[in-house]
Amino acid sequence: MTTVEIEYCHPCGFLERALTVQEAIHRAFANGALEATQLTVGDHGVFVVRVDGTVVFDVAEDAFDTDDVVRSVRPAL
Repeated sequence: MTTVEIEYCHPCGFLERALTVQEAIHRAFANGALEATQLTVGDHGVFVVRVDGTVVFDVAEDAFDTDDVVRSVRPAL
């Protein structure tokens, strides 16, 4: 089973963004391939999504789009 971690910048106000991504991931992978999602508080503008510890999305490298984040998780599952 797979765990997805969403690390987000709390001072930047990215909690809502993290919750939106978490919900989209749960909807997309409701088939049981996903064991858990974890929200981790960060700072300094971080918004990173990891699947079993491997970074699949980093806002520092890619423009944020919820659908793109979900697509980046799919191959890791």
